[in-house]
Amino acid sequence: IRPIFLGTSSFGKRHTKSHTLCRRCGNRAFHKQHKTCASCGYPSAKIRSYNWGLKAKRRKTTGTGRMRYLKDVPRRFKNGFRHNTVAKKRVQAKTEA
Repeated sequence: IRPIFLGTSSFGKRHTKSHTLCRRCGNRAFHKQHKTCASCGYPSAKIRSYNWGLKAKRRKTTGTGRMRYLKDVPRRFKNGFRHNTVAKKRVQAKTEA
């Protein structure tokens, strides 16, 4: 037998926030008492992701954001990750008449 006072009337008494903004992902998923984010798993070092949440993985994976660093890597790889080099001056071939 279920107690009567756990239903609809109890939901109106809820007014406190259990979650606040997360400093890593920005979602309102950081649990105040548990001190963990339900969305990204902060403060753990690795981002929270599960195989049962395939759609969520698709939304948050690499390539959905700016990729400030990573978008330059293929071009740098193509050139052998060279840096601090100066291009050699081209000398025009003299045409003999």
